Amino acid sequence: MTDRCSRHTARTSEDFRVPIDVHQHIWPPAFVELLRARTAPPRLDGWTLHLEGEPPFAVDPGDHDVEARVRLAVADGLDLALVSLSSPLGIEYLPPAESLPLLDAFHTGALALPAPFGVWASPCLSAPDPAAVEQALRQGCVGLQLPATALLDAVGWRTYAPLLDLLARLDRPLFVHPGAAVSALGVPSWWAALVPYQQQLHSAWFAFRAFGRARHPGLRVCFAALAGLAPLHGERLAARGGGRGEVDFDVFYDTSSYGTRAVDALVRAAGIDVVVSGSDRPYAPPVIPDLGADAAVHALRTVNPARLLHGRV
Repeated sequence: MTDRCSRHTARTSEDFRVPIDVHQHIWPPAFVELLRARTAPPRLDGWTLHLEGEPPFAVDPGDHDVEARVRLAVADGLDLALVSLSSPLGIEYLPPAESLPLLDAFHTGALALPAPFGVWASPCLSAPDPAAVEQALRQGCVGLQLPATALLDAVGWRTYAPLLDLLARLDRPLFVHPGAAVSALGVPSWWAALVPYQQQLHSAWFAFRAFGRARHPGLRVCFAALAGLAPLHGERLAARGGGRGEVDFDVFYDTSSYGTRAVDALVRAAGIDVVVSGSDRPYAPPVIPDLGADAAVHALRTVNPARLLHGRV
């Protein structure tokens, strides 16, 4: 376990030369079996996923086949692919007696994955325990993932401040991922990913700007899916008295599910130095945006993710 921990936390020049995907998902076998043993959402019936407030979803078992995923990562040219708990499952909010066994199965199984995989830790939010998060980080997790639903306002950033203080003390990053969503009946299958997920990220980004950054001045944060494109509202923010929209070089945006046009717009708003490559595989394939220069791709895939994980060098 020590070797694994040092591999992901030691800061070396080599870290800034390896392609990294900061956002993938794999369900380890023991985690899958615990989901199948449940009688209430979130639960698996075979490979059919049942969530509260969403229609049943057919999971492709190949998406969680470790050998197949290793081959995909190699084909993508990755030296590190960071996997995390699927926060839309809502596991973090379950009572501790339900959430802790699932979280333990996820962490144990994910930390045992072969190269090139690394792991984001996830906490029990119904009974937050910084000591448990610290243990996961010291066992090898690169940082902490929180669902955006936990950070929508000042109350959220205040409630989970002890976890964020821990990250700052250990010099580890925070990854903000969409959380559980309740969709109206009859909406298309893409609705959750395009409406509630993006709204959550949008709110969490503005809440961080308004309440989180002053409380956690040195914290490195990565928002999934370009933070719901929130940084593109900088002109409106300035017009309504929210400041000039200065770039925070310790806030990063992963590119998951977006292509050249959206990434180019984000780069124009926040600069190339804060955009990182994240695919959300298996839910979306990786996309390398055409930004007109190999140096830009190198920044997204290599230099910027390394700075997210290890800080400025």
